[in-house]
Amino acid sequence: MEKPTTDDVIFTTFGRRKVVPRACIADSKPHIRKFLSEALEELGFITCECDRPTHIKSVVLERQPDLLVLGLSSGGIAANAMLEALSAIDFKGQVLVFGPASAPMASAILAIGRESGIAMLPLLPTPFSDGDLRDRVSALLPCSAPPDAAVNVAEAIHADWLELWYQPKIEVRSFTLIGAEALIRMRHPTWGVFPPANFLPDDADPYFGAFSEFVIARAMKDWRYFVSEYGNVEISINLPVTFFRHPNAIESLTRHMPDHPAFEGLIVEIDGSELVRHPDLAKQAARQLQMHNIGVSVDNLGAEWPLLMEFNGFPFVEIKVDRSFVAGCAGDRLKQSACRRILDLGDGFGARMVAEGVETRDDFLVARDLGFDLIQGFLFAKPMEPQKFARRVLGRPIAMAS
Repeated sequence: MEKPTTDDVIFTTFGRRKVVPRACIADSKPHIRKFLSEALEELGFITCECDRPTHIKSVVLERQPDLLVLGLSSGGIAANAMLEALSAIDFKGQVLVFGPASAPMASAILAIGRESGIAMLPLLPTPFSDGDLRDRVSALLPCSAPPDAAVNVAEAIHADWLELWYQPKIEVRSFTLIGAEALIRMRHPTWGVFPPANFLPDDADPYFGAFSEFVIARAMKDWRYFVSEYGNVEISINLPVTFFRHPNAIESLTRHMPDHPAFEGLIVEIDGSELVRHPDLAKQAARQLQMHNIGVSVDNLGAEWPLLMEFNGFPFVEIKVDRSFVAGCAGDRLKQSACRRILDLGDGFGARMVAEGVETRDDFLVARDLGFDLIQGFLFAKPMEPQKFARRVLGRPIAMAS
């Protein structure tokens, strides 16, 4: 094979600043590639995949990975061909081979790679844990978070960088899945995955409407996927209350609702701080949406909760108590007292009560004893991509994280 020319290298790296590590998973089995991609992305890598030796050169030159994770599913011949291709293009990254420790070809592949001048990490024996994988790649992980990406909403929408991730909402008594909250993320090709604080538009942004449309349409698309594979799940989406200032807001929202016998409705979450700033707009929207089988939830209700006592009429179906009152409540009587008062308020309104930010078993037990209806938090699952959510949450019994 010919090595890349200087022009080739300039073309593939120009304008691409590496701020987070990149990894390529090379294996013939798609489910293995998918599993490792998810595991490495959780560690902070941007990933790509390669399924055969004939593609590895183009993938590496295009994506410039720092790490190539090489599986032995296709046997030693295919793995050797991968190493030959990497040597031919003078690959400067590191290679992590995974496979059975007892397999003779594993040690042979490591030896061949070292003889070819490739930086070979110690074998990752299968089966392996998340901790084992982290230990192998720890030297490549960034020591600090990358700086904020300068990305506007228009660019993110047109480049298809936006995604919805899902976190389950668990019924406290029956320990069953009731629904899932859709949370917006941006997957930038250079900067990796970003939470909404880095790119959420305000209502003055010209793409504010398009952003909200994306959330609604993608959530309903994901719902169709969930129901086709695993059955119905109630989905909650987050919309700013100012979305409902637009004359066609209700029509824009309702036209995306599935015409499907399993569809039982949608929950729209409005931040508690926005609710108390725009109470009339929020109540008007909630009443109109009730006619279309869409409920409105009060999200992240925190210190402003006493203002809800002044509401005349409460057309909201759910109140979600902010994590600042829930996290650590097991050892904090003041937080427990605040939660009790909010729960009493919610009972008077007939609203479903959700405890947000539950991360420990002790906090879960206290929230259950206080009388919350639903629990949401890392104790059960972090937000995750739709396919991972379906596989790990919808496809399995509910369990607390270990």
